[in-house]
Amino acid sequence: MVRRKVMIFCLLACLMLLFTGCTQEKKAAPEQSKEEGLKKITVMLDWFPNTNHTGLYVAKDKGYYEAEGLEVEIVQPGEGSTTDQLVATGKADFGISYQESVTQARSTGIPLVSLAAVIQHNTSAFASLKEANITSPQDFVGKRYGGWGSPVEEAVLKAVMEKAGVEADKVQNITLGATDFFNSIGRDADFEWIYYGWDGVEAQRRGMQLNLIMLKDLDPALDYYTPVIITNEQHISEQQELVKKFMAATAKGYQWSIENSSQAAEVLLNNAPELNAELVKASQAWVSAKYQEDAPRWGEQREEVWASYAQWMFERGLIEQNIKAQEAFTNQFLPQ
Repeated sequence: MVRRKVMIFCLLACLMLLFTGCTQEKKAAPEQSKEEGLKKITVMLDWFPNTNHTGLYVAKDKGYYEAEGLEVEIVQPGEGSTTDQLVATGKADFGISYQESVTQARSTGIPLVSLAAVIQHNTSAFASLKEANITSPQDFVGKRYGGWGSPVEEAVLKAVMEKAGVEADKVQNITLGATDFFNSIGRDADFEWIYYGWDGVEAQRRGMQLNLIMLKDLDPALDYYTPVIITNEQHISEQQELVKKFMAATAKGYQWSIENSSQAAEVLLNNAPELNAELVKASQAWVSAKYQEDAPRWGEQREEVWASYAQWMFERGLIEQNIKAQEAFTNQFLPQ
């Protein structure tokens, strides 16, 4: 998505402090709606509403949450806090995050857990204008990489360039932050890291020719889950019925979006009318086919995917302590 990454690693110290403070008192059960007898819960997005989130809005608008006895509020993170922080400290019940973020959090003792993979495979790519002639990591040499300033970016660039037999220090890293890919590519940077389901689809819609190098094609370990739906361990241990109901409705929302992509796009637009309608429709048509893809059911996660990427991060110093992959995720709340 258009710079949808918040700084995964920069606020971990703050997150740890928040979590430590909150462990002294348990979070109360979700608030009960007096008027409807529904349990009020909050779902925190990772960024602005986009087609990664459509299943949530479908589940809400179609009444799937209400049928499970839930009143769900879908909100965006504000400045100065991240979804991971709010979910870990119980200020949000569920959220949208990423495998790399959950791994980093758990390595520092913050008990986030992934409940479902929104999309089965990593759809991100290094993108550049066709005329730049960047078709492989060897072509990164002497070029400008524009990113959001995260250590994981440097690690990925270094790993894929060294694997390709070229020196990683031959690329110039430029921190662009939350910029618009279409304004910066070719001007401020020669190549950037995008998510095909949004920027890639938009480029195609605009008739812009790009060279794309998919991350999952560069190293099997980079085919990780991004994004994922998260909660905290306290919810899993003390409010299993709540988690089960939330995931039953959410899975139904994504399944409906898989089977009804054009109508799902309209649901998202009804909830986020500020979005470009043509982009949403094109993106939804592409993303709907990627939600489940080759998995036996939507949301399914595999331990080897978590273990492989955690090991990859550990070997490159992105986490100081490796994690137990089987504790970072669970499939137990997905409908059978």
